[in-house]
Amino acid sequence: MKILVINGPNLNMLGIREKNIYGDKNYPALVKGIKAHAKEKGVKVTCYQSNYEGDIVTKIQKAYQKFDGIVINPGAYTHTSVAILDALKAVSIPTVEVHISKVDEREDFRQISFVRNYAFKTITGEGFNGYNMAIDAIIER
Repeated sequence: MKILVINGPNLNMLGIREKNIYGDKNYPALVKGIKAHAKEKGVKVTCYQSNYEGDIVTKIQKAYQKFDGIVINPGAYTHTSVAILDALKAVSIPTVEVHISKVDEREDFRQISFVRNYAFKTITGEGFNGYNMAIDAIIER
């Protein structure tokens, strides 16, 4: 099984930005934890991060017939990107949406998630462990 993990804008700034919300662990620590969990589960994982919407759309499109699942934290694009939603729908790969923080308890504009319209599961507020939970959900599916 092959899973693509996509992280959107500003997730490369983990450990620097809003530590009270995201904690003090950095992006390389996130990737290391994801890869360790995937290895333990016998899953191949590819991690990708971009601050650019079009790059994320292209990565999703290139995943077609190459990956069995997608774990995505679209960052701010969660609330704005119909393009990412449409790309996920186009490739029809089982997808889990992940957010490190409890987005539903934050600003009003964060209550909207376009990706949630496609994802079979959404995990919020579980910190870095949410990614492992998402991988497990794809395996179980």
